[in-house]
Amino acid sequence: MSEAVPFSKQIRNATAEQHAAAENSPFMSDMLGGALGVESYHRYTGQLWFIYHALERHSDTLATDPIAGPFIRPELARTAELERDLTHLLGPGWRTGLAPLPATAAYAERIEQCAREWPAGYVAHHYTRYLGDLSGGQVIRGTAEKLWNLPRRGDGVRFYVFEGVGNPAAFKREYRALLDHLPLDEPERRRVLDESRRAFTMNAAVFHELGVEFTTAR
Repeated sequence: MSEAVPFSKQIRNATAEQHAAAENSPFMSDMLGGALGVESYHRYTGQLWFIYHALERHSDTLATDPIAGPFIRPELARTAELERDLTHLLGPGWRTGLAPLPATAAYAERIEQCAREWPAGYVAHHYTRYLGDLSGGQVIRGTAEKLWNLPRRGDGVRFYVFEGVGNPAAFKREYRALLDHLPLDEPERRRVLDESRRAFTMNAAVFHELGVEFTTAR
């Protein structure tokens, strides 16, 4: 009898297509290729604030939840770092005029809904965001530093700097082990796989709307 596929690998396999589509979006390619200017980075960072505010505003409540609780780690929290970045990029009045795109608002609301009603679904969103930040997010950081002369690992890119994660590779292994041991039955695991795909699709929708905004502006 063959060994069961670990749940973390099931999630990775189930989301491979959506992950690739988001990663290779025209907006991200153009932004990181320098075609859109620093304003695109400002706008993208602002949209991230709404997403991470939704992810983290229920952290205290979820910390004691048997499903989501083990994933609530203070060293992952990004909202304060995003606010520091936005202050550096846009000035102390960065909140003025900052508004979510429709896709961002829908994404944030879905995260909040899961946080309130379905902790296992929240874990799906938590996984797609934070493990991405620890992995591909580092490429964004390095490119942003070079393109727009931002301080290395400093203000403007602190969102991507996890000071509390000393060994990202080991941290990601531990995180995947938590996924592998989630106390979920098979129907619930299938729901989480669907929600993980949904998370990537909603992220891609944000990229699409940002792309339309900057294409129209040019």
